[in-house]
Amino acid sequence: MDRKASLKTADPEIYAAIQNELKRRREGLELIPSENITSRAVLEALGSILTDKYSEGYPGKRYYGGNEFIDVIENLAIERAKKAFGVPYANVQPHSGSPANQAVYFALMKPGDVVMGLNLADGGHLTHGWKTNFSGTLYKSFPYHVKSDGYIDIDEVERLARENKPKLIWCSTTAYSRELPFAEMSRIADDAGAYLAADIAHIAGLVVGGAHKSPVPFAHIVTTTTHKTLRGPRGGMIMVTQKGIDKDPELPSKIDKAVIPGLQGGPHNHQTAAIAVALGEALQPEFRDYASQIVKNAKALSEALMAKGIRIVSGGTDNHLMLVDLTPFGIGKGVLVQDALDAAGITVNKNTVPSDPSSPFFPSGIRLGTPTVTTMGMKEPEMKLIAGFIAEVIEEVKGFEMPEKERAAFAEQFRKQIKENKKIRMIKQEVAKLSSGFELY
Repeated sequence: MDRKASLKTADPEIYAAIQNELKRRREGLELIPSENITSRAVLEALGSILTDKYSEGYPGKRYYGGNEFIDVIENLAIERAKKAFGVPYANVQPHSGSPANQAVYFALMKPGDVVMGLNLADGGHLTHGWKTNFSGTLYKSFPYHVKSDGYIDIDEVERLARENKPKLIWCSTTAYSRELPFAEMSRIADDAGAYLAADIAHIAGLVVGGAHKSPVPFAHIVTTTTHKTLRGPRGGMIMVTQKGIDKDPELPSKIDKAVIPGLQGGPHNHQTAAIAVALGEALQPEFRDYASQIVKNAKALSEALMAKGIRIVSGGTDNHLMLVDLTPFGIGKGVLVQDALDAAGITVNKNTVPSDPSSPFFPSGIRLGTPTVTTMGMKEPEMKLIAGFIAEVIEEVKGFEMPEKERAAFAEQFRKQIKENKKIRMIKQEVAKLSSGFELY
């Protein structure tokens, strides 16, 4: 094997798959809210020789030698995170968001301790106490919910906290389109004697860019991924606020020990470098314009969809995403609409809606977001065009009813059939025409 050979030469099959993925993205519209487009600089750091180095420990305290330049990189990432979010402590080693949250549990909790987080079907995350996740099996979980209007039920949060005395409360979501109630949750956590953790994986870039309220004055701990609105590589971070240090001066040390040796070995140094690059980009003045445009685009897309008679949970959005409720068109149609949109070149993800009458595998909603199309340079006029495409696709799916049994077989047959739909094919051409007018890279 020639170690100096290019990927195209060394592994043509993988090379071809990557080129096909690039083609798919250039000809389509990525509307999954947890995705974005990294810069060339981020990709260059991510594909660097830093992937070769083992660096267990922290800057100045490594188990292996030869880490002087790795220390420079990690310290830059830490300092940029602290500056971007306005926190006194940051750990940039978690491999992703779920491991970051797991480290918070490991630092603060013992098995059987009580945790509270937003219910998964109401827009929460698996690691916030869901019953099949480690957070809901190792710990006693009392999830809270949203009200019929789609907003977090603060009264229920307060009641559950008073009755169950949680050790940890998450103020965090993955499919919630409204500004998070950090101040109210902070008061409830303080009254209960609990730690308040804000998992801002989805809105981190909006927070840095000033397009969403920051949790830092209210939470003890802030966790995030780095690859959504922050527009970095896949990775995670844990930050401790001044309020967290005031509550427990040893909290930063507990987090460090939870990450390593508690849960992880060596950090991914190429990932750390790419995170540092992304944070450096987020600290530039133009990033504030980008964050603001993400929200403007989301509002425009949401309003245009509602104008076409499509229901949006909570009646709109304050951030980068929206949750489309498809129950007026039938139960469990999320997967059908997702697949039909995919056939039309528009990528979304199926998602449960609050009080979903169907299952998480065949939910009754789809989740949309604007980070990627905003990075491409699209603005409000393009959002209206995209809303039109989505509405036309939904119209083509209305005649299909998800059966109560053998749903997987039905969905498979539907995918084959919808690809041959003339209207869907026409929309795909229009989508490609729109996408080709904007830069991916």
